[in-house]
Amino acid sequence: PILYSYFRSSCSWRVRIALALKGISYDVVPVNLLKDGGQQFSAEFKAMNPMQQVPALKIDGITLSQSLAIIHYLEDTRPNPRLLPQDTKKRAQVRMIADHIVSGIQPLQNLSVLKQMGEKKTEWAQNCISSGFQALEQTLQHTAGRYCVGDEVSMADLCLVPQVFNAERFKVDMAPYPTITRINKALLELEAFKVSHPSRQPDTPAELRA
Repeated sequence: PILYSYFRSSCSWRVRIALALKGISYDVVPVNLLKDGGQQFSAEFKAMNPMQQVPALKIDGITLSQSLAIIHYLEDTRPNPRLLPQDTKKRAQVRMIADHIVSGIQPLQNLSVLKQMGEKKTEWAQNCISSGFQALEQTLQHTAGRYCVGDEVSMADLCLVPQVFNAERFKVDMAPYPTITRINKALLELEAFKVSHPSRQPDTPAELRA
C-alpha cells in the first residue's frame, strides 16, 4: 500500500492510526499542502484524487480517498483488530461520533476554509471546534468507557485524537471538556497513536519532530 499523506493533516492521521492498529505496512508519499502553492493541486495528484485532498491510499489495485471510506475498506478486508463494535447499538454510536467530528467539526476548520478567513482564521477555528466539542462532550458522557465507546478502541477514537490535536494547535481551552481530554490522554499512550503522530512522520519538519 501507498499512503499519500501530509504530516499535520488530521484526515491522514486517522488513516495512519488504522493502518498501525491493523499492522499494515505501507509506503508514504508526502503531499505538502503548503509548498509550491499546495502540492495537492498538481495535475498528477488531481488525476489520482479529483478532490485534491489527502489522504489517498493505493491498496489492492484500487485508489481510495476520504478517510472514513478508507478505514471502512480496511475494516472490511482486514477485520482484526476490529474498529467497529459487533454490538449494533455501540456500532451506531461509533459512527455517530465519527461523523460528528468528520462532518460537523473538521471541515469547518480545514485549511481551505481558514485561507478564506484571513486574519480571523484562529478565532473562526476556535469557535468551530469549541461548539463541536460542547456537543461531543455531552455525547461522550453517555457512551464512553476508557475510550469513546466503551473500552475498545474504535473508529470514533481515530477521529477524536487528531481533532484534539487541532484544538490544541488553535489554542482552544480544553478545560470545559474533561471527558474528551481524558480519552485523548488514554489513547495517546497506545503505540499505534504514537507512531502515527504528526511529530513522527517522514515529512515532519525538523523543528516539530518528537
